Amino acid sequence: MYGPHMFWGMHWGWWIFWIVVIIALVWLLSQRRTGAPPPPRKESPLELLQRRYAAGEISTEEYEERRARLERDRLE
Repeated sequence: MYGPHMFWGMHWGWWIFWIVVIIALVWLLSQRRTGAPPPPRKESPLELLQRRYAAGEISTEEYEERRARLERDRLE
């Protein structure tokens, strides 16, 4: 009733499953070892404004005006 090749499909399925699992584990471990930094977080407009002010790129008056405008727009 059952031939000798009945379970070959399942046999190959398990081989493929374990190969994929091993490749995934190796990839995950290699990512941890390299210590790759997480992708940079995008600055909010207020953080960008504060950074530019701290670097001396804009004056105090310009900083205060833009900050007030940003806060006003955020509340609307």
